[in-house]
Amino acid sequence: MSRRGPATRDYHPSKRRSTAKRPSRGRAAGSFTIPRDADDVVVKAEGREVRLTNVNKLFWPELGITKGDLLQYYADVSRWLIPHLTDRAMVMKRYPHGAAGEFFFMKRAPSPRPEWIELCSIEHGSGNVIDFPIVQDLPALLWVINLGCIDLNQWYARCDDVDRPDYLHFDLDPVPGADFGRVLETALLVRESLDSLGMGNYAKTTGSKGVHVYVPIVRGPTQKQVWTFAKEFARQMEARKPDLVTAEYKVAKRPKGRVLVDYNQNAWGRTLASIYSVRPKPRAPVSTPVTWKELERGVAIEDFRMDNVPARLRKLGDLWEPLLAKTGRVKLEKFF
Repeated sequence: MSRRGPATRDYHPSKRRSTAKRPSRGRAAGSFTIPRDADDVVVKAEGREVRLTNVNKLFWPELGITKGDLLQYYADVSRWLIPHLTDRAMVMKRYPHGAAGEFFFMKRAPSPRPEWIELCSIEHGSGNVIDFPIVQDLPALLWVINLGCIDLNQWYARCDDVDRPDYLHFDLDPVPGADFGRVLETALLVRESLDSLGMGNYAKTTGSKGVHVYVPIVRGPTQKQVWTFAKEFARQMEARKPDLVTAEYKVAKRPKGRVLVDYNQNAWGRTLASIYSVRPKPRAPVSTPVTWKELERGVAIEDFRMDNVPARLRKLGDLWEPLLAKTGRVKLEKFF
């Protein structure tokens, strides 16, 4: 982690930058209310002023859900969400015209922006340095959502070493012809295999079509090494149950009716929709942590939505809190 020099294919210098002191937290997250008395408003959150625009614009017209409702949801879940985003570069996926509208990806933090938005400056192999925003607190979260971001896509590695992630994960995605029941079957197979290796694992719905399974690891292996392990694991899953699982990377070659155990999302610079992210789907579903017992009983993507996830969090807390802990992490190197 002390390496110096220009970026290469496997090494990317990075630095966290901030031009303003972080204020002491004000009102507790969850008690913050987004005003709706005007389309454009300025709110004060944790000592910072945040300008919000078009808060009454419909983002899900068929549900009557506005951009202000989306902002309110993220304010309500922020105390559980923000620890999972802290110190990580954020890729912005912007939907300026709502969930059914066109979107575009943006990596570089737009200007002008508030001086208190922290940046993660990452040098790429081309020599290009990209200043990604970091969501460290409620004001930064509101600022990002106000840009039209519906879901959040943070890096797997923290900004002080973007080549060494904190977790290994598998994106379980149904190939055409496979239903969500097949995804759940695959998730339980993945859990069984990870358990046999002594790897603690945690699941969440993607909020789209599948399930994410994460393994917290001791920071050390490079992103390439994590990707290599994930690829071999996925291929073993395919060999174990080829009538259910595929690890085929090329879309055209994937057999119908299977579930893809996608290892390639572990590649450097890739992202997945974060925990508690709302997805731009018809019922405003949320990528939500679930227990393995819930998956065994059977759940549906639409069981977890913008309108009911805050209450679930207040009742159960953050089921993925272990991913933030220093203990209970897997030393992946012993499997190389």
